Formats: sequence, C-alpha cells, structure tokens
Amino acid sequence: MVNYRNLGRSGLKITEITYGNWLTHGSQVENETATACVRAALDAGITTFDTADVYANTAAESVLGEALKGERRQSLEIFTKVYWPTGPQGANDSGLSRKHVLESIDGSLQRLQTDYVDLYQAHRFDHGTPLEETMQAFADVVRQGKALYIGVSEWTADQIRAGQELATDLGFRLISNQPQYSMLWRVIEGEVVPTSAELGLSQIVWSPVAQGVLTGKYKPGEPAPAGSRGTDEKGGARMIGRFLEQQETLARVQELRPVADELGLTMAQLAVAWVLQNPNVASAIIGASRPEQVAENVKASGVTIPAELLERIDTVLGDSVVTDPAETAKSSPRR
Repeated sequence: MVNYRNLGRSGLKITEITYGNWLTHGSQVENETATACVRAALDAGITTFDTADVYANTAAESVLGEALKGERRQSLEIFTKVYWPTGPQGANDSGLSRKHVLESIDGSLQRLQTDYVDLYQAHRFDHGTPLEETMQAFADVVRQGKALYIGVSEWTADQIRAGQELATDLGFRLISNQPQYSMLWRVIEGEVVPTSAELGLSQIVWSPVAQGVLTGKYKPGEPAPAGSRGTDEKGGARMIGRFLEQQETLARVQELRPVADELGLTMAQLAVAWVLQNPNVASAIIGASRPEQVAENVKASGVTIPAELLERIDTVLGDSVVTDPAETAKSSPRR
C-alpha cells in the first residue's frame, strides 16, 4: 500500500503517490478506461487525486467526479486548479482575478460532484492581476468552505514568498507548490525547494518520469513506439518533444537500467522513487492510460535509494539535467 506524508506545514496527510489525469481523462483514453484507472488507484491505496479545470477543457474534472462517485468523501483528498482559460475563452475566462477564481471554483465543484476540494491551486502566477486581489479571493474561497487548503503551481521562489506573506495576513497559509520535477528536470532545487521548506510548503511534483522518457522506452535513433505519448497528436507529443530531440539524453537514460535492476525496480518505478527521496516532496503525480500502470507505479512508494546509487544516477545523467531556476518563471505567461 501507499505511504502518507504531511502536505507542507499542515495537518493534511496525502498519499505519496497522487493519481493525476492531465493528459488522459476526457482526452487520450475512453471514460470507461479512465474509471478503471481510478478504481485501480483506489485499490492500490491511493486516496489523493489531482486534476484541473483546463484539462480536456473541463472534461477531466467531470470524468474524475463520476469515477469517484459513491466513495466516502472524507477518505479522499481531491485537488484541482484555476488559471488557464476554459469555455469560450472570453476576456475574464482566465487568470487569477477575483471574478475568475470565484466563478471557477463553483464550476469545478459541480463537475467534481463535491461540496469542497481539499486543495485549490493557482495553476500559474498571474502577472495581470494584483497579487493582493488573488490572495483575497483564495481567502474567501477558504472561508466559504469551498476549499480547505490553498496551493500554487510553478511559482518562483519570490512569488511564493510574496504570496505566503499576503496569505498569512489574510488568515490562511499556502501549503504546496506543484512543479515539474524529475531526474532530468531539477529547476526547483536551487531556489524553490529551500524557500518552500522555510515557509512551510511541500512540492506535489508532476512528470516524475519526464513524460515517459525515464521509462527507457524511447531509444536513441529509433522512432517513438506506436501508441506512446511521443506519437500522441492530442498534446502528448508536443509536451515530450523537448526530451525526444536530445539523443544523448535518451542514450544516458538507457544507462540507468543497471541501477533500477539493482533495486529490483522498473525504470518508471526508479524515476518515481527518485523524486520521493527529496524531503520537500510530499507526493509524486502519476497518470495512467491502463489500470496496470497504476499498480506498477505505486510500488515506488516506500523505496529508499542508497546514497551511492543516487550519486551514480547523477554521474550517468551528467549535463543532460536541466537545473536553471529561470525555467520556472518561463512557465507563467505575461499577458
């Protein structure tokens, strides 16, 4: 079964493996398969589920809500996010304005078929809205009982610090950040992680297997396997393209197989276990297009990777690892 960790400096406990439905539900897989994957997650001991209103233009929330219907609500931790445009994409259909935040939480709750979410997250930093307005809107969402906790996603260290200061003044706290993080993408380590640890936030990391690259199925000089994310024209291929263009990186990933073998893990399990070695990481988000993928990936929970193997991973990947903290700021568009 899956271990639990506290989320930030709060009393909320979440499974260290979170089931997410970013590129799958309402898009890549049929609803019946999506529901089967959610059931597999529950059977494996996962109680934490992450989604966003923008995923499949709200369809992912609806699929997740239907899949979880009938489960004891108090036994689940349901997360969603707000920022990106949904619907007709009018002038106020995106960002973190008071109008968009308060309207979006109501839409998310309706689609998820719940009275509240455990964690409501700012999906990006909004350069077009005063931070004071955004944090006041989140404070009101909490006071209305529509969200129990507030988090952010892909915020820089300075943005997190400013947000936490305002949140504290308004009577609540930011408890999490949701960044991309993997063996190959470590841009949060230099600034975001130390700041988060200081201020009481944990990381809920997405893409721990680097869009599937760290599974080892993408080999240098060979086309992407049929049916893989690298061939998905609905968005998956675009997201993974950055890694697939780097043949040397693909070759170095293949050299990680002996490390996985030594630990008795698959390559995917090694990748998920690796991010969980960071004490500031509360949970790693996994997705699935087949139920058996969930059952396999949860085996990364509770794994300890010895220091010598962590050093060997660093040596193998070398300069293929991206560490520049400036990459985080690039993810929040300036409108």
